[in-house]
Amino acid sequence: MTPTTPETPTRPVVVGLLGGVAAGKSAVSAILARHGLVVLDADRIAREVLESPEARPGLLRLFGPDAIDPAGQPDRAVIADRTFRDQGLRAGLERLVHPAVHTRLEAELEAALAAGHSVVLDVPLLLERGWTERCDHVVFIDVPLQARRQRATARGMTEDDWARREAAQAPLADKRAAADTIVDNSGSLKALEQQIDQLVTSGSLGPRH
Repeated sequence: MTPTTPETPTRPVVVGLLGGVAAGKSAVSAILARHGLVVLDADRIAREVLESPEARPGLLRLFGPDAIDPAGQPDRAVIADRTFRDQGLRAGLERLVHPAVHTRLEAELEAALAAGHSVVLDVPLLLERGWTERCDHVVFIDVPLQARRQRATARGMTEDDWARREAAQAPLADKRAAADTIVDNSGSLKALEQQIDQLVTSGSLGPRH
């Protein structure tokens, strides 16, 4: 009898993604989603939290009326500009948003696992916030610094913003040390797909315990 090739783990697992800013975590998430894993995107949850009525008083307290655009939605350009220039405002915004993001991410993770789905955690501060402790397998996406800077600016991020985001995260050496697998995303999307496909079909994403 020909053995079957494992496509997804036998029980739900949690896969965490690590890498520098603009390393390609969204691309890896999309590839894993095609293999049936549910992607939990912390940036998406943060946007939803920021746009919620519950966040409105805090935004007005931190930034004043300029934080709300004419359509009644958070003005992301204003918020981004002011938090970039003022560390106190950035810390205040994090205190406003991060607890709610953590609660919602935890709830979505538990719901997905309870439904039998394996999960990808696309969380910018995966290591810093302790989410690696919830992961069965951690993937580090390796891309040279200059390539990541070029990719970031190509999608509209300023070099200053890229550098600020990079500095706010754990050192790459720490992320690499926390990973179970390292994938190279310095080449083409096809090359990345081949690496992730091999990772899944080999059964390497199975549970640690």
